[in-house]
Amino acid sequence: MANEVHHPMNLGIVAIARNEGDRLRRCLNSLLDEVESDRIVYVDSGSTDGSVELAEQLGVDVVKLDLSIPFTAARARNAGFARLTQLHPELEFVQFLDGDCRLQPGWLDAACCAMESNQKLAAVCGRRRESAPEDSIYNALIDREWNSPIGIARSCGGDALFRRVPLEACGGFNESIIAGEEPELCYRLRQRDWQIERIDCEMTLHDADLQSFAQWWSRAKRYGHAAFEGAWRYGATPEKFMRRQVRGIVLWGGVVWIAAAFLSVLFWPWGLLAWGIFPIQVARHSIKFQQHGDRWGFAFRRSLLQLVCKPAELAGGIRFLSNRLLGRSNTLIEYKSSPAS
Repeated sequence: MANEVHHPMNLGIVAIARNEGDRLRRCLNSLLDEVESDRIVYVDSGSTDGSVELAEQLGVDVVKLDLSIPFTAARARNAGFARLTQLHPELEFVQFLDGDCRLQPGWLDAACCAMESNQKLAAVCGRRRESAPEDSIYNALIDREWNSPIGIARSCGGDALFRRVPLEACGGFNESIIAGEEPELCYRLRQRDWQIERIDCEMTLHDADLQSFAQWWSRAKRYGHAAFEGAWRYGATPEKFMRRQVRGIVLWGGVVWIAAAFLSVLFWPWGLLAWGIFPIQVARHSIKFQQHGDRWGFAFRRSLLQLVCKPAELAGGIRFLSNRLLGRSNTLIEYKSSPAS
């Protein structure tokens, strides 16, 4: 039974997941603490760990995606939204949530209040936190990444409350995009003069459970893919969408490495000094991160991992470009391991 809350009843929730195990159980239980089960739609992308049965046992409506069509988070969210509006034609707001997240008490009230106070808002997000940032440097880095500035924003993440009218008007999420679908949607919403806001409120607890450099490397590839696709789609617009990010990836993921190697060979041994640009770059960003509140040790590791993974970001971008050139479909770049149920 849902707790006594004050958010409007024309609100529903879409949770998406694949093989999230106990994380999904915690997710759905957190939703049931806030709304009745008939206000929740769970979209499953081919789970083999009993996720569908779990959701059904909890009384949540389940949408099982067609296995013959490539999975994307965008496709799952659109399917859940369509089902939710079918069940509740009066729906005004929809909260999207990833299945590895838990909704925080009070979030829906705060988000709905923000929506009601600003009719130009298409989406509202809050503070997404990692549930165990102390478990690994990677979890801690993601927790820091989630802490975006308060106020009007360019985009939101996978957890956000959306207003139905603008979401439908712009056609929802782009189902062909395998990563970065939220910034792409938010870009289209902003072009229609809608706004996105990050409010100062606890929203969700996220369980990344990233424990290895290999996972972090794959996540960087995913980001590079998203950046290149965003720039390809909207980089020529006045906003120059994602162009700055792509320039940084190309420069530090490829050009500087190649230049340093070339100079090392051409002007041996003095050319080896060219590699000094990397520790200088790490130190420069470490100082910047420290000035923004990071402890020195954390700032150093953050800067080092950011630089070391630039080639991975470039690899992700090259993957997008090659698929585009060859007319191939983009496939998911996964970086999380399936949890034990």
